Amino acid sequence: MSGHGARRLARIGAALVSRRRASRLAFTAGNGVRLFSSGADYFDALIAHVDSARASVALETYIFCDDEAGRAVSDALVRAAHRGVRVRVITDGLGTGRLALFDAWGAAGIEHRVYNPGWFGVFGRFGLSRTHRKLALVDERVAFCGGINIVDDFAATGARLPRPRWDFAVELTGPVVARVGAALDTQWRRLALGHRPYTQSVSSALELRADSAAGGASSPSRRLARASGRTPKGPSVAFIARDNLVNRRAIEKAYLVAIGRARHEILVANPYFMPGRRLLRALARAARRGVNVRLLIGRNEFPALDRAVPYLYRTFLTAGAQIAEYEKTLLHGKVAVVDSNWATIGSSNLDALSLVLNNEANVVLLEHPEIGQLREAMLAAFDEAHPIDPARYAARHWLERLTTWCAYAMYRASMKLLTVGGYD
Repeated sequence: MSGHGARRLARIGAALVSRRRASRLAFTAGNGVRLFSSGADYFDALIAHVDSARASVALETYIFCDDEAGRAVSDALVRAAHRGVRVRVITDGLGTGRLALFDAWGAAGIEHRVYNPGWFGVFGRFGLSRTHRKLALVDERVAFCGGINIVDDFAATGARLPRPRWDFAVELTGPVVARVGAALDTQWRRLALGHRPYTQSVSSALELRADSAAGGASSPSRRLARASGRTPKGPSVAFIARDNLVNRRAIEKAYLVAIGRARHEILVANPYFMPGRRLLRALARAARRGVNVRLLIGRNEFPALDRAVPYLYRTFLTAGAQIAEYEKTLLHGKVAVVDSNWATIGSSNLDALSLVLNNEANVVLLEHPEIGQLREAMLAAFDEAHPIDPARYAARHWLERLTTWCAYAMYRASMKLLTVGGYD
């Protein structure tokens, strides 16, 4: 190998190490957290901050709809751009089609990039990967993260929902905002430069930016906490951005650590619940050691999943977990609470696409008051949902059991193929 080639590989290796450090699950104290349980409240807060923006606005979303909610957010972005604020928007090539709103964005000077456009909006430069994140950043002082797309709360494919969709997002202030900003900047550069590792200087700059906002890059205690995985005392927050380069399993690992340490209660709500074997076994082991494990499963969006997911119920019911299927409205929230002092809110489903293929973003809270609010909302939804009775489940007709097994086997085979063996 030539000297130039060796130096290039060394630079790439250094960049990957630097990015690993920057992407660790780093908890910081001194953050403000506000929990939203509806799109309407979330959009009001987002628009208010965009209308007060003085320097910059960044938004990344899987779906941006040209409906009442989407137009209200779009109008705020346009107003900000007209005031001279730099506005950047990332939408997904599959989740968001070509909208008339884009013309107004261009005229106002809004910078817009599309993640992975390709053949029929499916296969592009980044393969089958999508950006499924729902992030926003205003003036690098307030950030948003969650599961709420830019879409009306009552909108659904071909119909109106009877109730607002069940979903969550958080507004963040404090040191954690720098991590959100670094993730948005990385994504923005990725779409400009292509899917390749960045130079060490860019990666180091992202890490320095997060350190500076957290109280100074020279702070020994913060460097030690980041390197060792220790967390500050009291309420703290971490931000996780999953990608397909060096941060592939970050969200799954956060779940596994919390589940492994659980002592009393695990509450999980997810619309597309098809975890790989590691998560499945961790939840079952927790139930067997006496932890109260309750799973709230979304229904009535994808018939194939409605057929396949119940195959997993036997494992959980045998271990002593409780399962309920939520059908009051569209369950879209991707949330969990463990022992009333750990919680996660974000965009990541517990399935192959989110955990192995797509770009996702979650927030993890420790000892924050908002964890209690989220827990109460999850318990209320669990009470409204249809409980799965172990005896009735075991007595299902053989044809129903066969259909469920076939649907599950087909799902696993297709996900193995799509993720090139990454889904376990």
